[in-house]
Amino acid sequence: MFRSVRHMIYDLIEWRSQILSGTLPQDELKELKKKVTAKIDYGNRILDLDLVVRDEDGNILDPEQTSTISLFRAHEIASKQVEERLQEEKSQKQNIDINRQAKFAATPSFALFVNLKNVVCKIGEDAEVLMSLYDPLECKFISENYLVRWSSCGLPKDIDRLHNLRAVFTDLGSKDLKREKISFVCQIVRVGRMELRDNNTRKLTSGLRRPFGVAGTPGVH
Repeated sequence: MFRSVRHMIYDLIEWRSQILSGTLPQDELKELKKKVTAKIDYGNRILDLDLVVRDEDGNILDPEQTSTISLFRAHEIASKQVEERLQEEKSQKQNIDINRQAKFAATPSFALFVNLKNVVCKIGEDAEVLMSLYDPLECKFISENYLVRWSSCGLPKDIDRLHNLRAVFTDLGSKDLKREKISFVCQIVRVGRMELRDNNTRKLTSGLRRPFGVAGTPGVH
């Protein structure tokens, strides 16, 4: 509702500037005034405000100088015009939704491109960063993992891939786009000792994979 009213206000501000400019021919000025009054009446209707009855030129009818029957007929005409506009808007929205669904159904698959810039996390040892797509409503992952091996120095293990950590999640079909929510999840697995504070060389272990942290975006539509 807010976005709809905001767009209408922007249109009215632009049209008002054109009217005040004094550069429009009389026929264009008359048509523009009709558009302004129609937009105002439409906005009043969707905001549940009073319907203003007007004459053919868009001027508000004076109840002191207009008969009750004329006011009633003018009100009927104005109400009918606004109702037709509401039905037209509804029909256009339905057509857009149908066309969008048809487009999704006709397209076999989609892809999501991911570019990893940096991992800002104090781990202390080597780590594995796994990124994947997750459906929070079905509580399951819907893609394979994109794996990046991260060193304890805060750089990729494969230094040649620095600033070039890119992946594409492919084969996302129309079924995935119809999901109510999808989250992007990043898991961090520490690779090294059992305990970070273990300095005893006799007990020192290496190469163990331990869950360290997780992050994710809120479910997006």
